[in-house]
Amino acid sequence: MPRATRPHLERWGVLALLVRPTYVATEVVVAAATTGGYGFARDTVSRLGEVGCSAAYCSPRHALMNGSFVVFGVLLALGATLLHRRLGPLVTALLVVSGLSSVATGLAPQDQDATLHLLAAAPLFVAQPLALLLLGARVRREQPRTARALTLTGVVTAAAAVAFIALGDTPVTGALERLALWPVLVALAWWAWRETRVSSG
Repeated sequence: MPRATRPHLERWGVLALLVRPTYVATEVVVAAATTGGYGFARDTVSRLGEVGCSAAYCSPRHALMNGSFVVFGVLLALGATLLHRRLGPLVTALLVVSGLSSVATGLAPQDQDATLHLLAAAPLFVAQPLALLLLGARVRREQPRTARALTLTGVVTAAAAVAFIALGDTPVTGALERLALWPVLVALAWWAWRETRVSSG
């Protein structure tokens, strides 16, 4: 790849990671339209993507939720691919798997095929924390502060993912799931922003 082209493509990769925290707004918008009661601490994200409606519960903006899984998954996979030289091959592969897992989750709503949905979503909860831990180790010498933030986020999201899977349906299921997912958005955006500062410095 020509030297003039690589920084340009990497800037697009950085932008892809920087915009991903806006995903949280999608959840808020979709949840606001649900009927029958929805709690961020109690209910899973996947409930927002359920296609079917009943008197007990309905998510009329399910298409927006499932579409966001796809769009933000593509942004993760694309951003990681464009930044592969900075991330390293293993971290890049883990983030691409995570992105594709998100895409697959959006294409397989929970209430249409629960098993397929579970298989689609599972890699996300494993690959993302591992990617953060490996990325933290990779930048430890050059960016110790960022490395500590990435490592801490990796540990917290991994623990939350294990608790989310192990405990099953509890009053804090939604909170555990979001603790496993939301901090990754911020951590990768922080790393991407730091990369722009390092490059410009």
